[in-house]
Amino acid sequence: MSAPRPRTVLYLHSSAGRYGADRQLTTIVDGLDRAAFRPLVVLAEDGPLVDDLRDAGADVLVRPLAVLRREVLSPTGLVGLGRALGADVRALGRVVADHDVRLVHTNTSVTLGGAAVARRAGIPHVWHVREDYAGFARGWPALRRLLLTADALPCVSEAVRAQFDGTRRSSRATVIHDGLGDVGPAVARDEARRSLGLADDAFVVAVLGRISPWKGQRLLVEALGDPALRDAPDVVALVAGEAWRRAPGPPAELRRRAAELGVADRVLLPGFVEPVGRVYGAADVVVVPSTDPDPLPNAALEAARAGCCVVAADHGGLPEILDGGRLGVLVPPRDPAALAGALAALRRDPERRIALGAAAGEATPRRFSAARMAARIDALYRTVLDH
Repeated sequence: MSAPRPRTVLYLHSSAGRYGADRQLTTIVDGLDRAAFRPLVVLAEDGPLVDDLRDAGADVLVRPLAVLRREVLSPTGLVGLGRALGADVRALGRVVADHDVRLVHTNTSVTLGGAAVARRAGIPHVWHVREDYAGFARGWPALRRLLLTADALPCVSEAVRAQFDGTRRSSRATVIHDGLGDVGPAVARDEARRSLGLADDAFVVAVLGRISPWKGQRLLVEALGDPALRDAPDVVALVAGEAWRRAPGPPAELRRRAAELGVADRVLLPGFVEPVGRVYGAADVVVVPSTDPDPLPNAALEAARAGCCVVAADHGGLPEILDGGRLGVLVPPRDPAALAGALAALRRDPERRIALGAAAGEATPRRFSAARMAARIDALYRTVLDH
């Protein structure tokens, strides 16, 4: 008797870069049991993620998708979003039929077409929630009702899962922490600093991720101008990342604010850095100063795994990553003075800094392993398919 054929899983994803959710999709695909599941991915745009997914063994299609972004939250934008959603239903319906898709996995909660496509095809829908909607109070009740139509809602942190408390179908929301994927080789401190133009004796504070107001890069610049760090010329901010679609505005604003505070020569913006191990190798501290609750930022996970000392805002999924402050330093959100004070203390106390990094480097790979996530995703697929 021949073994059953692998069941095709259709993944829908809103971007094609190499940031957190992008890399997590590659990690999910790479960890699939290929005897049971075959990955087929539709991306909303072209980009480096296409090759990453193909290298991981997935078939990849690129076509526009209906994605809920801030720029569509206007009457005109919502009309366009509705049209995109209708196009999704038609085009993705053909993909489901042509490839005998048995399950749809939407990899971000802002990608909208999977719900209708799965419902029309009569197949299960898994909707991955990687977002915190604390700042979306007006639209959240309606979006939450839509999300709860899915058969399962894997949430990247307890902070994200708690958004569904008090709803009739809240049991569909379960925590599956992201897994640590491959970010390339570690880079030695001397080599990393030389490649980034950093002095050997600098106290380097790195922040990674898309440059945007809520990611908190400006907060780090403000901290450099705080009295606790203003007269410490060896403290350098390394801002690694680019704005969405490489928009020039956010980086230019950071440079303007740094110049106003007199710290422009201590703020470096190298853009997106690959391999990211160069940033972790060069940094004395990695900060994650998100002004809004960050669901489970990969920058914090990866920095902790790399043995860096992490300083993070005390909200969202960050306390889960740092085990309540036992594996790093938690500071009040949106408080540049508190951030500056924490960094100044770590600058004075290298033994504590090294100890926190070592503890994080030992515990994080175990707590957030890719194998652990893969096993949870596998069990979830089998449950909804056999229900």
